Amino acid sequence: QVHLVESGGGLVQAGGSLRLSCAASGSIFSINVMGWYRQAPGKQREFIAAITSDGTTNSAGSLKGRFTISRDNDENTVYLRMNNLKPDDTAVYYCNADVTSTRGGPQFRYWGQGTQVTVSS
Repeated sequence: QVHLVESGGGLVQAGGSLRLSCAASGSIFSINVMGWYRQAPGKQREFIAAITSDGTTNSAGSLKGRFTISRDNDENTVYLRMNNLKPDDTAVYYCNADVTSTRGGPQFRYWGQGTQVTVSS
């Protein structure tokens, strides 16, 4: 089994910054892609950014310049740095990871439980 645990969410004023962390643990042989999504009340889950094990990133165009994804492969951890936060960024933020648990085995996508980010105006 693989577990993802997010941290770093909270309440911040508009214009402020937060850094979210997501640590993967458990039966891990390798992690391919790690990513971040968010879901605001009444809206669908939205892609934010993803990063491969070699550091290649892909980000939602609307968030580029404010949100930056990074990763520590030794710690199986992915980060999301969020700057100049706006009230519209209020959402539950989820991380995911595409994990292989054994050499040559299948890859599965795991999700964290989410961390709340609230931006006040």
